Amino acid sequence: MARQTGPKHRICRRVGEPVCGSPKCPALKRPYPPGQHGKSPRRRVSEYGRQLLEKQKIRAIYGVSETYLRNTFKKAARSRGRTGEIALQMLETRLDNLVYRMGFAPTLPGARQLVTHGHILVDGRKVNIPSYLVQPGQVISVSERARNLPIVAATLEAGPPHVPYVEVDVESRSGRLLNIPAREEIPIKVNETLVVEFYAR
Repeated sequence: MARQTGPKHRICRRVGEPVCGSPKCPALKRPYPPGQHGKSPRRRVSEYGRQLLEKQKIRAIYGVSETYLRNTFKKAARSRGRTGEIALQMLETRLDNLVYRMGFAPTLPGARQLVTHGHILVDGRKVNIPSYLVQPGQVISVSERARNLPIVAATLEAGPPHVPYVEVDVESRSGRLLNIPAREEIPIKVNETLVVEFYAR
């Protein structure tokens, strides 16, 4: 399974922001690296170090494995257009990520669990593969038996995160991918060009 299984908040503390997406991320209270030297002035980071950090940020944001991320950038490199942007579009249109973006789960791991447990339908058919790439126009919905799960109801009550490339119908517990997102519409702060350079080494 393509997911990250290591410490969830290590990269968040390192970069000083909650890249994991959790509302309880410790980086919100302590936006500096862990350890006794965490508050010390930061050392100068090499070009390789910057590339590695951006790559690790993307892994943490989308919760994918190193192999999956590398393969995604390889596929993107074979497509027309900017490799980094295409790779982010592929990651952003994963089923688990769109379930999270539509507000059916409070975190990406929670969204992935909904998918793997068979609670999510795509165009009315059950899909339990988190890495399934959703196409524009496809409808994502919560199955009948899961519509009133506390995690779904509470998250929708709080309001889904607003992204312009999805529309959500709270009443029917469904949403639709309107279009492949442009780079400026994807709400993550990473320099994907550095990741392209990292994998080109």
